[in-house]
Amino acid sequence: MRKTSTRLADGRELVYYDLDDAVVRDAVDLRPLEPTVTASEIRRDPLLGDAVAVASHRQGRTYHPPADSCPLCPSRDGRPSEIPDSSYDVAVFENRFPSLAGDSGRCEVVCFTPDHDASFATLTPERARLVLDVWTDRTAELSRLPRVEQVFCFENRGAEIGVTLGHPHGQIYGYPFVTPRTARMLRSVAAHRGATGENLFDAVLAGELADERVVLEGEHWAAFVPRAAHWPYEVHLYPRRRVPDLTALDEAARAEFPRVYLDLLRRFDRIFGPDEPPTPYVSAWHQAPRGPLAEADGVTREDFALHLELFTIRRTSGKLKFLAGSESGMDVFVNDVPPERAAGRLREVAGS
Repeated sequence: MRKTSTRLADGRELVYYDLDDAVVRDAVDLRPLEPTVTASEIRRDPLLGDAVAVASHRQGRTYHPPADSCPLCPSRDGRPSEIPDSSYDVAVFENRFPSLAGDSGRCEVVCFTPDHDASFATLTPERARLVLDVWTDRTAELSRLPRVEQVFCFENRGAEIGVTLGHPHGQIYGYPFVTPRTARMLRSVAAHRGATGENLFDAVLAGELADERVVLEGEHWAAFVPRAAHWPYEVHLYPRRRVPDLTALDEAARAEFPRVYLDLLRRFDRIFGPDEPPTPYVSAWHQAPRGPLAEADGVTREDFALHLELFTIRRTSGKLKFLAGSESGMDVFVNDVPPERAAGRLREVAGS
């Protein structure tokens, strides 16, 4: 993998990742861009302890542009974009409209492919492996920033999810705090360690793999629908060897990941049948933070288990799962699809 770092016209960093070590990236961003002005602020909810990012500058972000004006496509035919070169394998750049910026963290955009009409599921295994290596490199890079406490790599796919750019892409957030979701996991891990002396992630994985909700298994990865799934179709993908983050995966797990992950994504697109539009989903990597909470109550970051959560808000053909009063107001989810049925359906559509 060849990595080339450059700057866009307004000073934001752009990084090309190429499979060909001989490629040269010297295109210059000639757009007349003013320096990016952000107004990101982190506020704390005194009752819940949650952090809320207030980012008013995002009101002006690009919203569903036509395909010939896509800012994530390569710059071609006199149409400049966020990526000055006429082609790329994977490109990462600082978000022009970040939720987190400056002392409040960092937000990056990851363009998986130059093909506007592709999806992650249509990538070749070689290209999917390159994206994994990019996620790993960005995790390492952002973790070195003094203001970043946790790195979150994710993909939102589909207008139903709220995606405003149709080009295949994901994002990476470098939070200046440990996220509430992760903090809750760590408290559960600490309580389980205190009660049993064992690791909770190890116990959960062993228990789930002994149940009927297993979706697929590889030598180094395993995927299942959790017993208490929040979403209609929700799969958790774990490496069999517990590691705290992407940087700690060994080569064997890295080599197997593309096959397993592409299989899962393609099954998601088959859940509702061939006449249904592509399945909207969120794909989220849970990684150990490096902040003080990771070592609270006798829990270290090595006690955390890297895993990927993949879910869709589509509950059946033509119908979405909306967060109503119980979910939005009280964080108590009501799932319309029994997890056992969801797992069975995901097994049915394997390779069909």
